[in-house]
Amino acid sequence: MANQTMDILAKVLEQSAKLVEEKVDAHLSKLNEMDEDDLDRLKEKRLEALKKAQKQKQEWLAKGHGEYREIASEKEFFSEVKESKNVVCHFYKNSTFRCKILDKHLAILARKHVETKFIKLDVEKAPFLTDRLRIKVIPTLALLLDGKTKDYVVGFSDLGNTDEFPTEMLEWRLGCADVINYSGNLMEPPTMGQRSGTKFTKVEKKTIRGGTYDSDSDSGDD
Repeated sequence: MANQTMDILAKVLEQSAKLVEEKVDAHLSKLNEMDEDDLDRLKEKRLEALKKAQKQKQEWLAKGHGEYREIASEKEFFSEVKESKNVVCHFYKNSTFRCKILDKHLAILARKHVETKFIKLDVEKAPFLTDRLRIKVIPTLALLLDGKTKDYVVGFSDLGNTDEFPTEMLEWRLGCADVINYSGNLMEPPTMGQRSGTKFTKVEKKTIRGGTYDSDSDSGDD
């Protein structure tokens, strides 16, 4: 029985390798058939794509992307959110140690994911906003798309319930909310193989100026 299974597996692998080889051969054949004009057009398309990507990056940087920044008020929050498609806002408190842990990871991700704006706002300077969003646990990340809150990361429950989670875990969590361009496997957190019991929750999309949000805890994470 074991030998039969191994034979089947070997045939499947052989067929898969053959398919890959055929695709590579077809691609090489297509390249070989290209004349000089075709190659020039291909180069032009790639150059145009690079120019477009560079222009987009410069626009993002001009809007404050590429760095993790603190904003001073609720009014500033609305203007920041209005001008960027993807925004991660950290609602923090100076006295909360876990906020400082998040600061470190968010600073790294802000530089890596220029397509997203990363900002922080002191909850004591934003009583109206925190009340409207019903933010009760500190730290909380509000994940916004097109001016609407799509998701929240409340405390560290989605990050393995530990202060020592890797930056990759937070990156994966933001990727699950489509607030960054994530290239990894969304079906499994980076540390799932090492740590079990990770809690993962999502909330429904709601507008910034309304809606409800109830935390599973009424106490701060001091």
